Amino acid sequence: MTALADKVIWITGASSGIGKALAQTAAQQNTKLILSGRRVDALESLASELPVDCLVLPFEVTDFDMLASKVDEAWAWQGRVDILVNNAGISQRCLAIDAKPEVYTELINIDLIAPIWLTQLQLKRMAEAGGAHIIAISSVAGRIGPPLRTAYSAAKFGLIGYMDALRAEVDQIHNIKVTNILPGSVATDVARNALTGNGSKRGISDAVIDAGDDPMDCAKCIWEAVNADKPEYIYAKEMEMGLAQMRHADPDAFFEAIAGFGAQTVEAYWKEKDTM
Repeated sequence: MTALADKVIWITGASSGIGKALAQTAAQQNTKLILSGRRVDALESLASELPVDCLVLPFEVTDFDMLASKVDEAWAWQGRVDILVNNAGISQRCLAIDAKPEVYTELINIDLIAPIWLTQLQLKRMAEAGGAHIIAISSVAGRIGPPLRTAYSAAKFGLIGYMDALRAEVDQIHNIKVTNILPGSVATDVARNALTGNGSKRGISDAVIDAGDDPMDCAKCIWEAVNADKPEYIYAKEMEMGLAQMRHADPDAFFEAIAGFGAQTVEAYWKEKDTM
């Protein structure tokens, strides 16, 4: 069991959304928090509001030349990192046929390569410390492959695969617990910040995202899953949870359903573009 009290927790993407909510809920349990992201002002504002010791450690997750030094800073603060939350990420809202290849490079670097790097740079330290807990915030899109998210789904599927294989190597030998989190729709800026086919931010949200769950509710459930050392936790409801379960229970029905949904989505996508 991974209790949060007295743990040093490093959260990437902590300035907003699920990452911010994870910091706020973890701070209720006498933790020490390392808050990372790109927006220094937002991180400092969050740190000032929390009733626990915080290290504000801003950086760009794809600045791979800098990651090792950031890991050094994080570990120097308290001498350890007990829980790493790879949460930083970006989504996508465009058809594959309408997307530049550079969009795929950017998304996969942010959503897959960066969390792998940040994890790899700490594995030996975690093993030498006697254990730790690594959490990846993936997505239901990493299980069902919805339309308009080919690069995003590729990265999230890949992240789940990396974490599952890593768990097999480090769980029993090094006492490093590994948890994949697959959120569905949560009311954040994920759709607004999503990349379009030309690499620009979308700038508008989705109705399904706006109607999604409160990030604080999501964060509380995530910490409960971590506390229980769950290898995987799907935070989704209704259709999203149904599709995630159907993929394994009835693959043929799943792929037929997602193809029908995809066809409707493609038609709506081009109609929207024609009106712009």
